Amino acid sequence: MTDDFEDETTVLSETTSEDTASTSYDIPMAEHLRAAVASQWAPAPPMPHPARPGGAAYAARRRESLSVQFPGQLVVVASGTLKTRANDTEFPYRASSSFTWLTGETEPDAVLVMTPTATGHDSTLYLREYAQPGEATYFTSRTHGAVWVGNVPNLADTTAVLKLSTRPLDALAHDLEPFRDADAAVLTGFDASVDALLPRGSGERVGQVLDELRLVKDEWEIARLQAACDATARGFADVARELPNVIGRTDIRGERWLEGTFWRRARLEGNQVGYGSIVGAGSHGTVLHWWRNHGTIEAGQLLLADMGVETDELYTADVTRTMPVDGTWTPDQLRVYRAVQEAQAAGLAEVKPGADFLAPHRAAMWVLADHLHSWGILPVTAEVSCADDPEQPGAGLHRRYTLHGTSHMLGIDVHDCALARNEVYRDGTLATGHVLTVEPGLYFQVHDLSVPAELRGLAVRIEDDVAVTDGEPINLSGGLPRDPDEVTAWMREVQGTPAVP
Repeated sequence: MTDDFEDETTVLSETTSEDTASTSYDIPMAEHLRAAVASQWAPAPPMPHPARPGGAAYAARRRESLSVQFPGQLVVVASGTLKTRANDTEFPYRASSSFTWLTGETEPDAVLVMTPTATGHDSTLYLREYAQPGEATYFTSRTHGAVWVGNVPNLADTTAVLKLSTRPLDALAHDLEPFRDADAAVLTGFDASVDALLPRGSGERVGQVLDELRLVKDEWEIARLQAACDATARGFADVARELPNVIGRTDIRGERWLEGTFWRRARLEGNQVGYGSIVGAGSHGTVLHWWRNHGTIEAGQLLLADMGVETDELYTADVTRTMPVDGTWTPDQLRVYRAVQEAQAAGLAEVKPGADFLAPHRAAMWVLADHLHSWGILPVTAEVSCADDPEQPGAGLHRRYTLHGTSHMLGIDVHDCALARNEVYRDGTLATGHVLTVEPGLYFQVHDLSVPAELRGLAVRIEDDVAVTDGEPINLSGGLPRDPDEVTAWMREVQGTPAVP
């Protein structure tokens, strides 16, 4: 972060109407200085558009599928705005998922407008043009001056790459004025200034329709998810390679060291991590969304790591592996691990077109409930605990130790398509192009007196990302081992080799 007191001759900051409120450390600019810094500049170096070649045709097909759902209606989808973290600093920006799915664009303040025609819709992408040399705001705008935040692709280059007509954002209000009183289909909640231009617009159905369309991934999306899983596998290898350096270290927070190790891979090969990494050693693994990651790593513990790389196109992996930190399973750890491995295999076998979305969950839960009963932990049989009637005495008792569902949809969001109706998602059937996780787990809390003492504090989850096809499903994250012997062999292998950028 630039320190504005560092050099008064080179740091020139002045709040404009585009920026947040003035801050106490701003250095005022006299008019002669404004004129001087705006003169004698060649054009700024161009910024090539970062979109991956080949994606534009798929985005066009997605817009066509959305057009069919809203005949004769104006459709407006915004990318979203920067969110303030504190004062004049913002959180790292991420475009709204449906906007990027429809356009391939990831810049803030952008807006897709689909204008109705006799045969469908004409699509136009409105983009903010950043201030260029010769304009005072090139130097003074913290958020849209290229000296501060870097340049952006120009409209012509964006049109060429995304195959989508573009207009300057400044023209949006004028262009939407004829539709101000129309019943427009607006994905609301991402940009208040856009919502205000079309006060009758409603986003509830738009969001639902978009999420239901997004349930089925095209081949381009599956390729990006495969790339995310491949990068994630390399990130897991980085973490396993680093384990010997943190075991027994009380001078560092080992979980955070490993979290940072994976984050470096995510930033190297993608945009970011797709969600906050869960790095839980020992009993921390029993906390489903363990986010503090401040624990140390001790010999004899299990490490439960739930992490995913998000690609530059915003598609994310979501993978969990559980491993013994020192490369050796104890008998109790191995007993729990093999039960979860068997449950995951049962769930994976149910991933096929026409199967209920919940079929992998039911299969995995039956296996875990059966093991829990055989260990004397579950007081009823698997048949009773997994009964369809939730009101039957004993039904669902296994959930004390399994805690969560086995699957969720995956894509441009880690928990993808959350606005889809239950009848087409949770209560629906799997179809070719669906991508979902299969992630059963067992979690024995350290203070759970219903569990034998030797198992308390143990947690195991195994999670893979699976694409439904017309034939056998594709385990996109299957390159990471799951068999316990293969896990420890893989750990020894990666620990014996240097890190690979």
